[in-house]
Amino acid sequence: MNDDPQIVIESEEVISFLKQEMRLKEVYNSILWQRAIARVAQEQEITISTDEIQAEADRQRRELRLEKAADTLLWLNEQRATPEEWEIGIRNRLLAQKVAEKMFGKEVEKFFIQNRLEFEQIVLYQMVLANDKLAQELYFQIEEGEVSFYAAAHTYDIDEKRRQKCGYEGAIYRWALEADIASIVFNTSPKQLIGPLRTEQGYHLFWVEELIAAELTPQRYQEILNHMFKQWLNAEVETILNHSL
Repeated sequence: MNDDPQIVIESEEVISFLKQEMRLKEVYNSILWQRAIARVAQEQEITISTDEIQAEADRQRRELRLEKAADTLLWLNEQRATPEEWEIGIRNRLLAQKVAEKMFGKEVEKFFIQNRLEFEQIVLYQMVLANDKLAQELYFQIEEGEVSFYAAAHTYDIDEKRRQKCGYEGAIYRWALEADIASIVFNTSPKQLIGPLRTEQGYHLFWVEELIAAELTPQRYQEILNHMFKQWLNAEVETILNHSL
């Protein structure tokens, strides 16, 4: 490996560095993934056309604002890659996407329907308080309109970062909460005060601003597809490694 006459890094040094950083396994697995993808693509006669590679290359150039050919060559040189290697990388990623679609595209909607509840979200505010007495007092003060939930969280929450955000936790999936708490907050209509609920952290008060119904958006479709594909790739690598022992 000698891309720059002033910087010489041998392949053995790269491998040694990856081992020292505990990253060689990640690279090794990625290579095995690519082999598995190539095998299925050949079996299923899945190919990538020159036009598809060109379209993706153009998209990347626009994203990186590489307006001229010279800009692209300079960028590739900085990445220590040739135009041919760049195109092969594009082809491999496009091939992976096509193989994933072929293998699991029809399973995504089925998986989503079976696990719809797990994809619901709530826009959640919470405060965690040090003792039950304070939690009860704040509950009644908020219910009576003497103080807002946000102001109370800003003042009394035991977590400094959450105090600064007035208790705002953001859009939360069901699985991100403890099962008992998730069961309560996801089954309570929005704009109702919930609590106090006790956990190891303290005494919780919750305010659900909004329920976001589960929807199979393009982004969520891709997330599920990627998850299924990654599970398959990991299983393939494990099989290959077991056979090599």
